[in-house]
Amino acid sequence: MYFSTDYDSPLGKMLIVSDGEAICGVWFYGQKHFPSLEHESDDSLAIFQEVKKWFDDYFNGKNPKINFKLNPKGTDFRIKVWKILSEIEYGETLTYGEIASRISPTMSAQAVGGAVGHNPISILIPCHRVLGADGKLTGYAGGIDRKVKLLNLENISFDDGN
Repeated sequence: MYFSTDYDSPLGKMLIVSDGEAICGVWFYGQKHFPSLEHESDDSLAIFQEVKKWFDDYFNGKNPKINFKLNPKGTDFRIKVWKILSEIEYGETLTYGEIASRISPTMSAQAVGGAVGHNPISILIPCHRVLGADGKLTGYAGGIDRKVKLLNLENISFDDGN
């Protein structure tokens, strides 16, 4: 059984999903790979209050620590990639190629890109901190405009191609 609540972020309304103990998903409404899983709205879960406070702090320019459990669902490969994403510090970035090389010397950046794009826990698992080769701005399931705003919020430099 999954439970959900909405969060009105400065970048648009978000859906937050929990299994009752951990956060299993955070998506912007209308983004790519938006879930079709069944969930029951329940704003009273304690973990929802914690994650909303985290987002309030984050969008106010703070670097809050995650003190609640995350439980993304995916293949072993995707979970391995998402674990690496979770290790990218606030204000820092990695490239798809750097993530690939951490997994295997023969891993392709494109395979990593697919896993990054399917990250089910936006912002908390910071896929927005992944850039293309040479710091180039690349896609984001929540929309490139949101990625730019998240990077700017964290004072991260990137090559926007201009």
